[in-house]
Amino acid sequence: MKKLVLEVCVDSFESINIAKAAGADRIELCSALNIGGLTPSYGLMKQAKTVTGLEIFVMIRPRSGDFLYDEFEFQTMKEDIKLVKELGFDGIVTGVLLSDGRIDLKRIKELVELAYPLPVVFHRAFDRAKDPMQDMEALIDMGICRILTSGQRQTAIQGVDFIAKLQKTYGDKITIMPGSGIHHSNIRTLIERTGCTHYHLSGKVFVDSEMTYRGHRNTPFPEHEFVRQKTSFENIKKVREILDSHMNR
Repeated sequence: MKKLVLEVCVDSFESINIAKAAGADRIELCSALNIGGLTPSYGLMKQAKTVTGLEIFVMIRPRSGDFLYDEFEFQTMKEDIKLVKELGFDGIVTGVLLSDGRIDLKRIKELVELAYPLPVVFHRAFDRAKDPMQDMEALIDMGICRILTSGQRQTAIQGVDFIAKLQKTYGDKITIMPGSGIHHSNIRTLIERTGCTHYHLSGKVFVDSEMTYRGHRNTPFPEHEFVRQKTSFENIKKVREILDSHMNR
């Protein structure tokens, strides 16, 4: 059986090292995972380059919200890709849509050409697209290496049938990578029902802040400011073990 690849999305240097220790094969490096993941800072990218032994793909997304970008935002994305290339990362992750919900093939091709020779992953903008199956051949032809998708549903397990259809139809031409809501309790179902070989998850846990001062009694700070997320070694390790057990069958 082909190797089952585990990709972990992270937004901190601590989480990179936890994911590596737990058995990740590849990192998707972002900032602000709590809002879906944005382009990481220069400082985090510099730190990430000190880690060896696993691939690192960098998110190129200039802001939260939708995937329809104005010309200034698109220029920001291009400048970020140039930086990622200069720093020597393994690839980029991005996505752009048109206002009518179609994939913006013109701009994606421009980003693919700019990123070359780095491979490009089309991220979950795919799940916000109106009819992404129409554009699969075009994405393949322009050189997109992977599609990250939850099957156009909130989670990959909900979209498992659509993911399986993508894998059956296009899996010999492009890597289909399920993502969103994946953990050790459902990864077996996804493997068995889709036949995909790459899986994407955060394996996150929520950690309470060590701040003891949280505002005055009459004007307390919002509680969400005192919770952060990070990669869980245990969560990633459990998924790694399941993937390995399937490979060894």
